[in-house]
Amino acid sequence: MNPILSIQPLGFPWPTVDPFLFCVHHDDPYPKANGRFGPAASLQGHQLGQDFSNADGWRMYHGHTVPGFPPHPHRGFETVTVVRRGWIDHADSLGAAARYGQGDVQWLTAGKGVVHGEMFPLLDTEAPNPLELFQIWLNLPARSKMAEPHFTMFWSAQVPRLVDTSASGARTEVLCIAGPLEGASGSPPAPPPDSWAAAPQNDVAIWTLRLEPGARWTMPPARGEGTRRHLYFFAGDRVTIAGQPLKDPAAIELAPGAPVELVNEGESTAEFLLLQGRPIGEPVMQYGPFVMNTEQEIRQAFADYQRTQFGGWPWPDPEPVHGPDAVRFARRSDGQIEHP
Repeated sequence: MNPILSIQPLGFPWPTVDPFLFCVHHDDPYPKANGRFGPAASLQGHQLGQDFSNADGWRMYHGHTVPGFPPHPHRGFETVTVVRRGWIDHADSLGAAARYGQGDVQWLTAGKGVVHGEMFPLLDTEAPNPLELFQIWLNLPARSKMAEPHFTMFWSAQVPRLVDTSASGARTEVLCIAGPLEGASGSPPAPPPDSWAAAPQNDVAIWTLRLEPGARWTMPPARGEGTRRHLYFFAGDRVTIAGQPLKDPAAIELAPGAPVELVNEGESTAEFLLLQGRPIGEPVMQYGPFVMNTEQEIRQAFADYQRTQFGGWPWPDPEPVHGPDAVRFARRSDGQIEHP
C-alpha cells in the first residue's frame, strides 16, 4: 500500500494537523551586526514592527532595532523552538531568561498564561549572522490548558541523533527532539510535565533529517494507532519518498503504520522535518495568541490578560537582549541558572 496519503506545497506557515497547531521555518541571512544587536544595514524598505516582506533577504519581524518578536502573550498551548543557526534571547513575565542557539531547543508550556519576548540578537560585528529556526506550536488538552507556565531547555548536546551510512555509504543524520528512534544516541529529554508529548502513548515525534547526496534511509513506522504524521521536505533539489519523486518543497502526510524509504537523488543535501502525534481530538478555538476549547474561554483569556498582563513585564527594555557575549544560559523564575 502506498504510504503517501497527500502532498501539498509548503506555504507560510506550513500546514499542520492535530495535535500541532502551527509550524514556521525562519531562515534569515542577517548581515554583520551594528554593535547594538541589530543589522549593520539600512532598514529602508522594512516595515518596522510588522516586517515579513523579506526585503534584502532577511526580516526584522516585529522588532524595531533588534530582529525578533518583542513581548507577546500566550495561553493554552506550547511552543517548541529549534534553533539550527544563530541566537535567541528569551525573556518572560515570570522573570525567567535564556540565551540559546546553535542546535539548542526551548520547549515552553504557556499554560494559563505567560508573556515572553523572543529576540534574535546579532552578535558578530565582523561577519554575517545567519539565523535559522523552526517554531512549532503544540496544542494542550483541555485538562492542561490552565497549567502553570514552564520552560525546558534541550541543549544541543542532549538531543539524540542517529547517523546512518549503511544503505548507500552517504550520510543520513536524524536529530530526535521528541520521540525515540532505535539506534539514536540515547533518548530525547523529557518534555514538560503537562505536555501532550509527555505521555508515550501519544506518540509525539519531532525529528529533523539531513540526507547527503546519494543517501538512502528508511524511516520506521509510527508506534501508535491513530497517529498522524507529516514529513516536510524543505531543502534539496530532487528526492524520492516511498518511490514518489519530488523536486519542490512539500508537506507529505504519511500513513503511520508503514516504513517509508527516503532517497536523495539530487546534488545538494536534502532536509526534512517530521511532526507526528496522536490527535488530542478536542474542539480548538484559536484567536491570535490564545488557543482554548470554547469561545467563552477565549473571551476569558482576553479578560484575564487585560486584568493581570499575565504577571506584567519585569524587564526595562521592550526588546530585551542579554549582552554581547555568545554564552548560552537559562535563568529560571526562581533564580536558578543553568548552562549547557
